[in-house]
Amino acid sequence: MLALTKEVKQALEMNQPVVALETTIISHGMPYPENLETAIELEEIVRQNGATPATIGLMDGQIKIGLTLEEKELFAKSSEVEKVSRRDFSYVLATGKIGATTVAGTMIAAQMAGIRVFATGGIGGVHRGGETTWDVSADLFELAHTNVAVVCAGVKSILDIGRTLEYLETHGVPVVGFKCDQFPSFYSRESGHPVDFRLNSPAEVARLLDTKWRLGLQGGAVIANPVPKEEEIPCEEIEEMIVQALKIADQQGVSGKEVTPFQLKQIVQMTDGKSLATNIALVKHNAKVAAQIAVALKNMDKKQEK
Repeated sequence: MLALTKEVKQALEMNQPVVALETTIISHGMPYPENLETAIELEEIVRQNGATPATIGLMDGQIKIGLTLEEKELFAKSSEVEKVSRRDFSYVLATGKIGATTVAGTMIAAQMAGIRVFATGGIGGVHRGGETTWDVSADLFELAHTNVAVVCAGVKSILDIGRTLEYLETHGVPVVGFKCDQFPSFYSRESGHPVDFRLNSPAEVARLLDTKWRLGLQGGAVIANPVPKEEEIPCEEIEEMIVQALKIADQQGVSGKEVTPFQLKQIVQMTDGKSLATNIALVKHNAKVAAQIAVALKNMDKKQEK
């Protein structure tokens, strides 16, 4: 069921670094045309930093590892794209629908293809009020079980960051601060919560990942890479808007997998587009760092083969 583009297939066969990219950010995370422009730019950033990009999505009963420009355009423009996590794979593939992979969905497909590093914006987590609603993202389960490192700007700040970190700790998922001591909160560089470990170079991150997987410790790792300082929105500023967006979602009865895209859209409106610019800046930064880590991992592989 895997369908690889020629570029990705060749890179994997030649044991070259590859970085997975998701399609939910295209279909559900940003409006058109910014979503398509960003998807194209992310791939170019990965290439510029020495790795091959593999944007992942489901189409025509296949798991596409790498997408053509026309396919990315379809994900960017179509309103018929399903959001795909672990639960949704069989349904979307069996029906031949178009499916945009979430963090969890992209991790699953990346591991199937042999890709170990994935760049996204922010991971899902425990929703605010999750202690009563049990609204917990499948991304967290996947991070505990699937051997893919996820480079992100933390969790989306609309979530309960403290409880999300507690879940990750319970399930043995390392949370690494890339050049930072505090866990970032998507739009902001800080959250008030510490990371488990601070590492300052792609080579150090690669050594941690290699050691973890050589020990046979299943699961991924969160590589928390803060949004560039000049693009961040301060915590206290965004928090007021988040509370308001949550209230609106509750009033309108928005639930399940529709909650996050709905709230992000509300915040874009409240910030007059600033949050969208921040979102684009942070995911580009994550693509750069992910490519550097993927290159460092491959360099380690080569040294160990000698």
